[in-house]
Amino acid sequence: MSRPVHLRASFLGLALLGGTLGTAAREALSLTIPSLGGIPVAIFGINLLGAFLLGLLLETLARLGPDDGARRKVRILVGTGFMGGFTTYSALAVDTAGLLNEGRIGTGSGYGLATVVLGGMATWAGIVLGSLTRRSGAPEDGVRLPIDPDTAEVGDRLGASPEVEAQQERSSSPEPRTQQDDSPDSGNRLGRSEGDPQ
Repeated sequence: MSRPVHLRASFLGLALLGGTLGTAAREALSLTIPSLGGIPVAIFGINLLGAFLLGLLLETLARLGPDDGARRKVRILVGTGFMGGFTTYSALAVDTAGLLNEGRIGTGSGYGLATVVLGGMATWAGIVLGSLTRRSGAPEDGVRLPIDPDTAEVGDRLGASPEVEAQQERSSSPEPRTQQDDSPDSGNRLGRSEGDPQ
């Protein structure tokens, strides 16, 4: 039995490398871009850019095919590693607390709230842009492959027709069995179906 992806040394190494590079990029930008009026605009911009790029990356990878091979390595190196190191919600929390402690309640609250709300919108924008990516040879009927094969089934359909959904439901739900044998060795002496109420 193979180890889960998150426990494999090669993938941990990719995440470590990407995280190191992402953290270095964040630090370089935060040292280069000065605060404006005491507001750390570098961290604000980094978090928004990172949210957008992560949404774009993951949606694009999902539409290009299953999460394996080079796509998985890119996801772990760039998504988990680089973007994980590049974005910083701990610095957001520290900066927000600093503004609040200075008595700048409106500025601190607005900074924290704007980062979270606009970060969500940036992620959505990245996903929308990534959704324009088509897998070569993929049908235009809404087939979407998942990012995490452990939590979704490959070939999940979005917006499938009612006939397709009904067929998928029938094939995935077990048929109730009726016990015909009333012998003492049978598990059901009353001839009930498994789905019948007691």
